[in-house]
Amino acid sequence: SCLQELAAMAAARRAQLEDSRRLWAFLQEMEEAEGWIREKEQVLAAKACGRDLSSVLALTGEHKAMLGELGTRRAALHRAMARGEELLAKGSLEPAGVREKMGEVRSRWKKLEEATGLHQQRLQEALSFFQLSAEMDDLVAWLQDLYRIASSDDFGHDDYSSQALLRKHRAVMAEVEKQRGAVGALRRQLKALAPQHQRGVDVQIRVVEVEQLYGEVAEVAVLRQQWLRDARAVYRLFSEVHACEGWVDEKEQWLRGMEVPEELDEVEVVQHRFESLDQEMNSVMGRILDVNHVVQQLVEGGHPSAEEVRACQDHLNGRYRR
Repeated sequence: SCLQELAAMAAARRAQLEDSRRLWAFLQEMEEAEGWIREKEQVLAAKACGRDLSSVLALTGEHKAMLGELGTRRAALHRAMARGEELLAKGSLEPAGVREKMGEVRSRWKKLEEATGLHQQRLQEALSFFQLSAEMDDLVAWLQDLYRIASSDDFGHDDYSSQALLRKHRAVMAEVEKQRGAVGALRRQLKALAPQHQRGVDVQIRVVEVEQLYGEVAEVAVLRQQWLRDARAVYRLFSEVHACEGWVDEKEQWLRGMEVPEELDEVEVVQHRFESLDQEMNSVMGRILDVNHVVQQLVEGGHPSAEEVRACQDHLNGRYRR
């Protein structure tokens, strides 16, 4: 009937209009997607990679936000492309260039993701570079301060003070050894940098300079440890010599002031004292032999106070022989 034909024609017309609406909505989405892609392409083209660590960290934060936005847009674009494929599959409407437009948007999107990935890679390279530079700055400052401490000419003025300095220096030696790993890690971080990094040569030079400075600090620290040990050995030697000479002085005074006893009991007392003196002399002789051994070590080791130590030894030996 006529009514049925009219109803069928109306339904077909509504379907055509709905398909047309969906198609033009899809084309509008494609235009919006292209506009967004162009905007991000311009942003990426104008973006630098930072001039220091703080600016690189700020740019990295901005890039992470852009990656989040990119993920949201990617999901929306995939849904829009799926709708476009459904519309084209019906074959009812296909304005000229729709498939080409979809291909163009896909191509530009792919290039945008490649540019985004490349910018992220450059940011990571810049971050690695500035982090390495910051670590080297900290290491250099620390090593210079440590070099100043290790090259001190204060070796104490007696056994107690030299022992205290030696104890402090052991902590310095522990710190030097602790930082050996950090200095060694610089080489690994350097290898991780992109070979074509524009400031790669400068970084290599700085790494070598830090390694050389560390070697100098370690060498000076070892020397200072030996010098402190030598200083303490000298102070202990002087203390021992002073004690031995004090004993010699005491016995010389006793012998000079001793009178020949007239009574038997007095003779026994003096005899007992001489027996005790023999024992003490054997003990002191052992201490003097130890002194001579230490002096020999210091002289053979090229100690700067070798002459003074040798003179002290000769004086003690002369006093004891008398």
